[in-house]
Amino acid sequence: MPHLGLVALVVRDYDEAIAFYTGALGFELREDTARDDGSRWVVVAPQGSRETGLLLARASTPEQESRIGGQTGGRVGLFLNTDDFDRDYKRMVAAGVTFEEEPRHEPYGSVVVFQDLYGNRWDLIEPG
Repeated sequence: MPHLGLVALVVRDYDEAIAFYTGALGFELREDTARDDGSRWVVVAPQGSRETGLLLARASTPEQESRIGGQTGGRVGLFLNTDDFDRDYKRMVAAGVTFEEEPRHEPYGSVVVFQDLYGNRWDLIEPG
């Protein structure tokens, strides 16, 4: 059955991106493989997730560099689902993650907008 395997996210530096996603967001490093062209194949994903992960792709051209932090034109473009909103929100606050608002409770669940280290906007969401 088809499923979404990876979503590429353009980053400035592999190691700083790995540190943020594994440290501040609690993701696991699934793969970090050097490639012949000097790039790396770096995949991170939320702990315990089975399907979709992030491919951290270091920008290699000026055009790609211009997209770092703005791949979705300023919209929330990534959604991190959780089964315990309060636990993950508090952990992320303690890790220094930038939140744009106070948590809110919507008909579809508990949600708060945060930014990754590059300014990409995410929702942390516990579906209702």
